[in-house]
Amino acid sequence: MKNVGVKKLSIAIGVMLIVAASAIVTFGQKPTRITFKRGATSTVVTGTLNGCKGERTYVIRVRKGQVLSTGNVGRHHITVLVEAPKGVDWEQDMDMSCHSVVEVDPTAAGDYKITVTECLKADPFRGRFKLKITVK
Repeated sequence: MKNVGVKKLSIAIGVMLIVAASAIVTFGQKPTRITFKRGATSTVVTGTLNGCKGERTYVIRVRKGQVLSTGNVGRHHITVLVEAPKGVDWEQDMDMSCHSVVEVDPTAAGDYKITVTECLKADPFRGRFKLKITVK
């Protein structure tokens, strides 16, 4: 009888560890670093969104004075939020809630964070998206 209680406790602890590890993987994901092929000025990144609470984050390093722009490549409506490097005085115009076209001109040197979410005003979807990122 005592072995049954130990087994149940072991199973319960195992399940809790799996749930905790899943939460860390889901919520603690590092942003994906964007790089271009040699000589290229743009790339298309893909990701998956799992409904209105899903998001995908990318990071791209740019030089001072460049133009960073994004644009949706696909039929799903997504929202793109671009955050400047720490200490840089630039804020995205958020007058529209469903926008994938963002332009930073000129850029400051450093890492820009690009977060993609589902557009809450469009039809909901779960699945893959494509986003074109250009730096000139």
